[in-house]
Amino acid sequence: MGFYKLLRLGVAAAAAAVMMMDVARAADPVRIGYSMSLTGLFAQAAPSQVNAYELWKEQVNAAGGLDVAGVKRPIEFVSYDDQSNPANAVRIYEKLITEDKVDLLIAPWGTPFHLAVAPVLNRYKFPMVGNTAASVQLRNVAPGYIWFPTSAIPDQIGPELAKFLKEKNVKSAAVIANVLPFSQEIRSFLVPELAKQGVQVAVNENYPPDIKDMTALLSKVASTSPDAVIALSYPSDTFLFTRQAKELGLKSPFVMALVGPTFASYQAAFGATANNIVTLGHWSANQKKWPRAKPFADAYKAKFNENPDALDTALSYMSLEILQQAVAVAGLDKEKLRATIASKTFDTINGPVKFEGVQNVVTPTGFLQIQDSEMELVWPDSIKTKDFRPKTAW
Repeated sequence: MGFYKLLRLGVAAAAAAVMMMDVARAADPVRIGYSMSLTGLFAQAAPSQVNAYELWKEQVNAAGGLDVAGVKRPIEFVSYDDQSNPANAVRIYEKLITEDKVDLLIAPWGTPFHLAVAPVLNRYKFPMVGNTAASVQLRNVAPGYIWFPTSAIPDQIGPELAKFLKEKNVKSAAVIANVLPFSQEIRSFLVPELAKQGVQVAVNENYPPDIKDMTALLSKVASTSPDAVIALSYPSDTFLFTRQAKELGLKSPFVMALVGPTFASYQAAFGATANNIVTLGHWSANQKKWPRAKPFADAYKAKFNENPDALDTALSYMSLEILQQAVAVAGLDKEKLRATIASKTFDTINGPVKFEGVQNVVTPTGFLQIQDSEMELVWPDSIKTKDFRPKTAW
């Protein structure tokens, strides 16, 4: 066999080997890591987020895999229970980066956990799109490796809620608040804004996160006959608030519970009792301006036999849409990915999202109301899906 023929065969073999390596690389899964509060104080909230992650992974893999700069690869999750402890989340995210060597990261549940892992992301220059985090403290996070899609920031919630109450002719309000940071931040902005809008604050009380009985507190609220009752509550105390407000026959045309009414388990637990409860959120499957919203809700219901959480599940899925669109452009290169997320406008189930610094600057701060088992946007008018209804019965 001649030299040139051998050379040609060698070149062909080398090319075939490269092609085989490319095929093998394309078949390798993209490993995506996260921690979640599967046990502990916040475990009740975990399914809303984990379900969004699992649905997205299933959908992407069914479509051939994640588009990594033009090459489709299957998705594989690497996840751990942080036991509702932010310190555990810090250790887990360091492990995911340094030992598990995951390709991408997605977020844990809740503001304290996002704030805890943000320095880890900066230290290792590893970008992550956050989701279930909302705090004015987010703006103190060094920009560059974490972003927050929500518009539910306390210094925006306070003024918007006060304007909402003013428009509904609320003259007096009772405010009860969990002592956890998110509730307290909202309270600090809400109470002064109520005064500016001419709404009298008839009750302004705090309670502990592990409260077991609200009877005395709600009896005090009822004695003032307020036009609005605002419970700045977390999931477990939202369930308690609703049950005991019904038992006491609390009468107020405007009743709000902060976090929890968007859970499918809340509506399953309370049925018609939950009708016309107002809660925090800026997404509804019924907003026709967002063509991706209804298909997402339908797919979620088909998989889990319940409606998605209009706050946490929607935010979690949004964060994955943003990551997916960024990876299609930038691949898995961390700096290219960071630059893409920081500069691009993304199409999500909640409409367009664009970041300035760490914050989404497009989505308006909104409020939802349960109406006939549907989560309807009732504020602001720009994204409203239904008019507000007074709560007339439990």
